[in-house]
This record gives sequence, C-alpha cells and structure tokens, in this order.
Amino acid sequence: MDKQLQDLLKENFQIVFHDVNLLEQAFTHSSYVNEHRYLQLEDNERLEFLGDAVLEILVSKFLYDEFPHVPEGKLTKMRSRVVQEDSLSKFAQQVGFDQFVNLGKGEEASGGRSRPALLCDLFEAFLGAFYLDQGLIAVRGFLEKVVFPKIKAGVFSHEMDHKTRLQEVLQKDGDIKIEYRVVEAVGPAHERLFAIEVWGKEQLLGHGSGKSKKLAEQAAARNALEKLGAEF
Repeated sequence: MDKQLQDLLKENFQIVFHDVNLLEQAFTHSSYVNEHRYLQLEDNERLEFLGDAVLEILVSKFLYDEFPHVPEGKLTKMRSRVVQEDSLSKFAQQVGFDQFVNLGKGEEASGGRSRPALLCDLFEAFLGAFYLDQGLIAVRGFLEKVVFPKIKAGVFSHEMDHKTRLQEVLQKDGDIKIEYRVVEAVGPAHERLFAIEVWGKEQLLGHGSGKSKKLAEQAAARNALEKLGAEF
C-alpha cells in the first residue's frame, strides 16, 4: 500500500484506514489487475458500485436539508450535476487521488491517469472502501470537506447562484450598488482562505469564506440571503 497516499489522507482529512487492503483495492484499476494476475489482486469496480450508492444518498440528504424551499425537480437536477462524471473526476484530482491509482502500462500510456471516467470511478471506489471501513458518518465527514462546500457556493446549479439571487432580491425596488470586500486572506498561496463581506446601501449584509474569492463571495451572498429571510 502506498504510504504517500496514507499520509495524504491522514494529513489532509484525518483519515486512517483500519483495513488498508480496502484502500489498496479502491486504487487498483482493472488494467493493473490484468497485467499482474500472479498477484491475485481485486480491482475497484465493485467498490465503485457501492460508492456510487453511498454518494447518492449522502448528497441527496444534504440537498434535502440544506435547501428546504427548493422543489424536487430542481434538487434532482442539482444532484445529477454533483454526481456526474466531470464533477467527480475533478474532485478526485482536487484531492490528489489521480497520483496514486494503480494502472496497467497500456492504460498509463494512453493517458488514463487524467481520463475523467477513470477518475470518477476512482472517487466512487474510494467512497465505497471508506464506507466499508468506517461507515456512513465518516464518509459524510469527508464529503463535508470536499464536496458540500462547493454545493453551498452554487457551483452546480444556476438556481444556487447566490450572488445573482441576492442581486434580484435587493434590486427589486430599484438599483442598489452591491459590493464584495475582501477582509482577510490567510494561508500559503496554494491553500489560501479568503474572508469576504457583502455590502449594500452602506450596510453589512453578510459574510463568508472560501478557498477562492469566487467561493467566498457566493458564501457571503448566501449568508446575506439567510439574514434577509429570502428564498434561494
């Protein structure tokens, strides 16, 4: 088992697998198994099947709780955007999983390490392995660090573009200047955390933070909408 992967999980997410064989299986592609039959390895396809179901229920529960005024149809569309191949492959790259997947030589040579479908499957396989190792609550904790903040920031749905919604609410009775102010930026360049306030009519309307100015602005707008009691 790759110690660097275990170190990454421990340092970035405080995750330590009890059964490292599950973790190794999650990061083993079928092409690697086919080229190393003598090792009698198992690929990650069954774990991917399980992880897909775990992800769907946790994302569904989060959307249901987080957006009580959003109807079923919009929640379904939002969920589909979160769990689609392109989104999950980006999450896998974001957390560095692409560096550690075991690939066969042919798959590696053809660019498999950056192929969205493969990375999507890898992310789901990890969730499946983590669920078997530590349960649903532990998986939810991981998603709260990686996936849920971007849902809150409106990354996956036009309906959840909080900045646009705040502008609509504030300007329904006339033109109002809305200003987003960076009040703090801490941490190293590759891991910067921004704190932003949103102002209107010379009043502080809300505040939020995020790993980019865009995410922080969305969080601030969402906070302002909550304070105004507006639906979003």
